[in-house]
Amino acid sequence: MIKQPVIFLASLFFISSFTQCNNSQPKPGNSVVPDSNTVQNMYAPVDKSPMDMSYYPVDFPLQKMNGTAAEMPIARIIYSRPHKNGRVIFGTDDKSLCQYGLPWRLGANEATEITIFKNVNISGTNVNKGTYVLYCVPHADHWTLIFNRNLYTWGLHMDSTQDVLKTDVPVMAQQPVQEEFSVVFKDMPYGADLIMAWDNVKAAMPMEFSK
Repeated sequence: MIKQPVIFLASLFFISSFTQCNNSQPKPGNSVVPDSNTVQNMYAPVDKSPMDMSYYPVDFPLQKMNGTAAEMPIARIIYSRPHKNGRVIFGTDDKSLCQYGLPWRLGANEATEITIFKNVNISGTNVNKGTYVLYCVPHADHWTLIFNRNLYTWGLHMDSTQDVLKTDVPVMAQQPVQEEFSVVFKDMPYGADLIMAWDNVKAAMPMEFSK
């Protein structure tokens, strides 16, 4: 009478163990997605300041993929997104990551690049289509944004003789604090604003163009 329950439980354990092991093996044609919390990337470490891209129109990538994009976008910006990580971002002392009055590449890693696919007007100046380095000189009440032709410099040594446009935009306070630096286009009646936000401030650069 005792042997039957023991045999039944042992059989159940064997079936359960076999099922779990079988489920742990990938089926032909299927890929296993590792848990990013426990498995490190075996090919390259993940960058602390990942590269990102923004378009105007904002939904241009979706339009392109589903075949509804009628023409090229107006603009695209490629930048890397540093994190605040408890640091002082803007200020006057040496502890500030972006010191007032000093050039900043408007992001991390390689210099931020903006591509204009259609001529636009910024602060009364016509900017021809093309690709430019976009960098910034931050101040407490405004940012000076500069379009520069000198590509592939990583924004380390800016050549002012290659500047195409220099424009000041006001700085606005924002809450809550923005942990990751972000750059996006916002639709406006006259065209679009390029919104740049980090920490407790943001700035907007108007871009005028026909729609």
